[in-house]
Amino acid sequence: MIAIVDYGAGNLKSVKNALDFLGEDNKITAEPKEILGADKVILPGVGAFGGAMEALCQRGLDEVVKEIAQRGTPLLGICLGLQLMFEESEESPGVKGLGLFKGKIVKIPDRGLKIPHMGWNSIDIAKDSRILRNLGSEPYVYFVHSYYLKTPREEIISAYTEYGERLGIAAERGNVFATQFHPEKSGAVGMEILRNFIGLEQH
Repeated sequence: MIAIVDYGAGNLKSVKNALDFLGEDNKITAEPKEILGADKVILPGVGAFGGAMEALCQRGLDEVVKEIAQRGTPLLGICLGLQLMFEESEESPGVKGLGLFKGKIVKIPDRGLKIPHMGWNSIDIAKDSRILRNLGSEPYVYFVHSYYLKTPREEIISAYTEYGERLGIAAERGNVFATQFHPEKSGAVGMEILRNFIGLEQH
């Protein structure tokens, strides 16, 4: 079973619908026992970094997500879920993230392009990724974001996109994966990414 972590942030239903479409047993839940007992866990989310961290902490789910990562259970952060996995964000100064990845979330620089960056864009896969496999050349995915990841550990960045400049938009280390884009809204490419995640063994 895949647990979709419910801490009050949106886009849970679209993730569930995608997993249902792929025939994968899944559940939207805020119950620590259910999340810890799951085969895999997805941390989705849309909204602001500070409010999301507060909601996670109030429910005790920040520690649950950290434990999932430590156990080796495959864990996927989507959109705001990616941002929460880093140490901090410019959006909410002074608020600590989960710290599963080193680095911070920074605002997309104003290069005369529309912010938030919304819509389809191609991605450049930067490493041999366990979930960004078999996507064809120049895969296109769906974005809605104003922030992106910046890290001193460039080896964790699994994909970039070009939007005014080169932005880090996916990260991966061990059993922990994260995408700034929405696989569940990215058509056939997104379904392949979710299939790859579903097929993972504990690491």
